[in-house]
Amino acid sequence: MSTAASLHQSRKRKNGVMMALCVIAACIGLAWLALILGALLYKGLAGVSLSVFTEMTPPPGDAGGLLNAIYGSIVMTIIGIIVGTPIGVLAGTYMAEYGRFSKLTTVVRFINDILLSAPSIIIGLFVYELMVRPMGHFSAIAGAVALAILVIPVVVRTTEDMLNLVPNALREAGTAIGAPRWVVIRSVAYRAALSGIVTGILLAIARISGETAPLLFTALNNQFWSSNLNAPMASLPVTIFQFALSPYEEWQQLAWTGALIITLTVLALSIFARSLTGRREDK
Repeated sequence: MSTAASLHQSRKRKNGVMMALCVIAACIGLAWLALILGALLYKGLAGVSLSVFTEMTPPPGDAGGLLNAIYGSIVMTIIGIIVGTPIGVLAGTYMAEYGRFSKLTTVVRFINDILLSAPSIIIGLFVYELMVRPMGHFSAIAGAVALAILVIPVVVRTTEDMLNLVPNALREAGTAIGAPRWVVIRSVAYRAALSGIVTGILLAIARISGETAPLLFTALNNQFWSSNLNAPMASLPVTIFQFALSPYEEWQQLAWTGALIITLTVLALSIFARSLTGRREDK
């Protein structure tokens, strides 16, 4: 009996030590996060004004805004989502509904996992060799293609996982009334997994909205307003990168403000995605 009690006390002490270490590690991580967010809010809010959203990026040493960079980021992100989302949804649908146990699905899932963890700069170099060099110039469309490639693995994984969570009884009920398989997938499986798929798309948008490296090799940058997709186009992440490294205070301030805009945008998308996930769990 005493041996069992001593063993219990030993395990209790070890558990207490591990819990204390976990709490300390979490507090250290949260402290650094709070410092980063505090510095971002303090320096970023100081430059927030109407001119940030209405004026172009300025020449060195002059005041201006981020209108062309914000516009370029929105355009390339939208195109990337429009191109990448259908491919990701269709691939995830095949993996979950048609080829769940096939060898092709195993290969695609393995490649998809590699793409999920691949550094984004490699995607940028790939698109540079694929499009920029043959075209002979940087372009917004090349930047959008790079972002689309980053979108695809996120949407594929989310779509497959969400469709796998749909009970087979729902599919069997649709098949029992004579509905073709594609009708069952469209009207039953997609409807049941819709919030999860939308959450994956929102997370993909959050991922690509702050990517800098792929756009450096594809869209490059543009100090002026440009709506030509076949020409270099400004983007907020690249502008932040260039302005943060500059010696001009006006550019550095715009870099802090641009970083704050991206952070708040990603935060809003993440909260919205979490809310969709919560609604699905409640149902």
